[in-house]
Amino acid sequence: MMKESLPTNTFRGLPLTPEQDSEIRHYIHVKERSGIPWDTPELAAMLADMLDPPELAFEERQSIDDSMEAEHATAQEGADDVPPPEAGRHTT
Repeated sequence: MMKESLPTNTFRGLPLTPEQDSEIRHYIHVKERSGIPWDTPELAAMLADMLDPPELAFEERQSIDDSMEAEHATAQEGADDVPPPEAGRHTT
């Protein structure tokens, strides 16, 4: 079971999701193993993006919405092709 990320137990007490907290801790771990300073402008930029993500442009949002609709339609079509569980069973 994954421990819930709360500001009291996340990186620097920031309100991060468990995935974001894991990403930050992984970044720090990789830098430390390489002997490279981890408290960098790159880390600050990662945190800034996580805490205040840039707004998607209308075209990007529309593209994502279109992709999701297409995936949903494909999944529905595939579900229609699956025979019911009792199909193909022979009773004697």
